Amino acid sequence: MNPLTFSQLQDHPVPVGHVTLWWLGQSSFVIKGPGGAILAIDPYLSDSCARIGEEVGVDMKRRVPPPMNPQELVGFDAIFLTHSHQDHCDPDTLAPALEAGLKAPVFAPAETLPKLASIGFPENRVQMMWPNREVKVGEFSVRATFAIPLGADDLTHVGYMVSIPGGPCIYFTGDTGWHDLLADAAAVHRPDLLVAVINPAFRNLSPAEAALLAKRLDVGMVIPCHYDLFADNSIPPRMLRTNLVMHGIADRYHELRHAAPFDFKPSTDA
Repeated sequence: MNPLTFSQLQDHPVPVGHVTLWWLGQSSFVIKGPGGAILAIDPYLSDSCARIGEEVGVDMKRRVPPPMNPQELVGFDAIFLTHSHQDHCDPDTLAPALEAGLKAPVFAPAETLPKLASIGFPENRVQMMWPNREVKVGEFSVRATFAIPLGADDLTHVGYMVSIPGGPCIYFTGDTGWHDLLADAAAVHRPDLLVAVINPAFRNLSPAEAALLAKRLDVGMVIPCHYDLFADNSIPPRMLRTNLVMHGIADRYHELRHAAPFDFKPSTDA
């Protein structure tokens, strides 16, 4: 797999009413709108978690190489982080991007801000996010939403609702456990696409819980993530499809390939 470049992202045409996603593995995504704005969510483009895994006896080495170099983030319009864990706020990704000239603002919840400061981001380059705070970047509206954290080391996790006028609303859950409020908070924004973590070993949504969330939200499509990268934190993604079958919505399941563009437009079916 050849590394994805910023020029490839720039050159990719996004039709009116569509949003294009590139999955970079784990919960890392690139998002581009028809107006040309390019965002990143939780870019993890190194193998830095391998060191943490060695310390605790868990295999967290990347199973596939990073599909993009950190320096390619330099031209992005914004970076959104869901929380402070290494595979979501990665110094080995963000520091090289900063050194290469990254000027984009970084949006992140409270307990992520000290980590960004330690990486070298000045205070005026970082904006705090919290559930229900909405910001605009280019044609995108990005609203933080509720999430249940793994543990007491970071209690300020968020997910993101990303939308464009006349196009889809996409719900990225970020790392979160199950709670009824996930569906209640998200339903207000009527997301068309759900991008759900499925790694219950680390107290995130199980395939059954992700399927229930998709059913409760009545989304047109659900994409799994956060199941692929670490040997000791992975499950077959089609476990999500199996659970969608039980809800009668198996046709809404879709898997992404690393670094491959996926153009999405809401269904117009009644």
